[in-house]
Amino acid sequence: MTDTDRLNIDLGERSYPIHIGPGLLGQPGLLTGSLPGGADVMLVSNETVMPLWGARAEAALAGRRVARCVLPDGEAHKTMATLGVVLDALVEARMNRDCIVVALGGGVVGDIAGFAAACYQRGVAYAQVPTTLLAQVDSSVGGKTGVNHPGGKNLIGAFHQPVVVIADTDTLGTLPDRELRAGIAEVIKYGVLGDADFFGWLEHNVGRLLQREPKALGYAIRRSCEMKAAIVGRDEREQGERALLNLGHTFGHAIESGAGYGAWLHGEAVAAGMLLAAEFSRRVRGLPGVDVARLRDLLVRAGLPVDPPRLGAARALELMRMDKKVKAGRIRLVLMDRIGEAILTDDYPPAALEGLLAEAMGEAA
Repeated sequence: MTDTDRLNIDLGERSYPIHIGPGLLGQPGLLTGSLPGGADVMLVSNETVMPLWGARAEAALAGRRVARCVLPDGEAHKTMATLGVVLDALVEARMNRDCIVVALGGGVVGDIAGFAAACYQRGVAYAQVPTTLLAQVDSSVGGKTGVNHPGGKNLIGAFHQPVVVIADTDTLGTLPDRELRAGIAEVIKYGVLGDADFFGWLEHNVGRLLQREPKALGYAIRRSCEMKAAIVGRDEREQGERALLNLGHTFGHAIESGAGYGAWLHGEAVAAGMLLAAEFSRRVRGLPGVDVARLRDLLVRAGLPVDPPRLGAARALELMRMDKKVKAGRIRLVLMDRIGEAILTDDYPPAALEGLLAEAMGEAA
């Protein structure tokens, strides 16, 4: 792999490039040259990332009028109220329909800024400049935007593809260890759902990722984006195959919303959710126990939680029923036949799911 890589999301007229590598924000013309025309820019970030990378991003946007919108940090602020802050900033800055929204930050910033771009004047362009590992490998790619609701995760949103994704791996140098580990959970997900060889690579190299070795991080980001780009290109609006990318998320979203947004990071909830999905797969689809053990071991070595909070089975089931994959009242789950092979299905006994949740989540304290 070269120091800098370019992938493409193939969506016809909505196709766009993903640039991955160190120093991309300092590469002359890369960001501003990826944006349409000489349009004005609304730079959206949060109170943590803007002081670290805002000046670098503005320098990369030289020659354009740039207005700033700084949001509070954290999943607890991924709300309609915060969406309103971005929309108000766009109006106050007198941004027109040819403006560009640039999302500089992690998944929360990207989701909110992208949703604002989808809504403002019925849709304006936006670019993703992800600064967390989780955003670089997952949430910045594919055009899912939105906010949370007390009744469930990401219930309000839109599909709106960015014009470019620029993943400057230098930004990971300021990422807290906990956020890095949360991102590794999403990387592990890709191996589990569709690439057994990549999962094996992660088993041998998770220590290098935790140590932030550039070549290891670069490979993990590229492979994750390759897999997501291919799936999104075939199923942009999650009518089928794209749902596999939600491995662990039906359980994980219930953990996030049930524990209170922000108590568990998204990647932490996905880690525990993947292990629940694996154990359920062992019970109802015959996933080998050794595969469950391998997944647990890798998650533990990555410093991720493997035991969900004691929300209570009834509460967990209630939250899972609000999942966007539910059809005709049936909770469809991404389950595994073996590491590297996943399937979306509702072909399981409901009592088996209730039994798993009772064992794993018990009754709320």
